Amino acid sequence: MISTIVRFIVSAFAILFTSWLLPGVTVSGFWGALIAAVVIAGLGWGVEKLLGEHVSPASRGLTGFVTAAVVIYVAQMIIPNQLSVSLIGAMLAAFVIGIIDYFVPTAIR
Repeated sequence: MISTIVRFIVSAFAILFTSWLLPGVTVSGFWGALIAAVVIAGLGWGVEKLLGEHVSPASRGLTGFVTAAVVIYVAQMIIPNQLSVSLIGAMLAAFVIGIIDYFVPTAIR
């Protein structure tokens, strides 16, 4: 339970950093980033269950990157008051969050 909470907090900070770094990505504070992290994780889990593990960002391929960008873009439609992302912003955010996840993994591999 604690490790799950820590993963969401690290993910929220990654989203906050990404919104600070990139144009086209806006998050409404830490709580917005935390809610976005939960929604993005839920959407990612659903896509993995639906399409298989090969679409996971952990696969580090083009398919994982595109899937992550689509998940981030769709997340803004679920929580429009917490997250706002342009199409280019979603792609850049998927790239930056992928780099952050490489150095500070938020999932057990």
